[in-house]
Amino acid sequence: MEKIVEHVLEAEKNLKTVDHIVYVTFPLIKDKRLLLKVLQELKAIITHCITAVLQYEYLYKRINLYSESKENFKTFTEKCAPKYDINKNEITLIFELFDFVEKHKQSPFEFIKDEKVVILSEDSRPTTLSIEKTKEFLVLAKEILRKTKEGMKKGA
Repeated sequence: MEKIVEHVLEAEKNLKTVDHIVYVTFPLIKDKRLLLKVLQELKAIITHCITAVLQYEYLYKRINLYSESKENFKTFTEKCAPKYDINKNEITLIFELFDFVEKHKQSPFEFIKDEKVVILSEDSRPTTLSIEKTKEFLVLAKEILRKTKEGMKKGA
């Protein structure tokens, strides 16, 4: 149970930091690296929440955990998400966020154009990230954390 609480507390702490960066620091500095760092942190926050939910459900013997993270994520989306009132749209946004972070990791080149970060893939296909999209992911992270905590209080 202690590890579950640690994941939730870490997610809360990181969320406060990210929120400050998005709404205070970024508007002042306007550095694209901040947006990319925020994306990585948002992924970490949501990963902490997912891990906490999976461990909580496993603790009460409602699910099985696997050594493969993709299997665990599938278990989360199919069995846990409905219990915690995490809807299909939120799951889609989680996939989108994780995909952005993966593209950033694999990208050979990134630049700013029209207040947006453009991430080029190996084959030079662009993916753009705006501050609005970043804020949408921030709202998602807040919701997932809130639903994680509420679900655990109710005993899901």
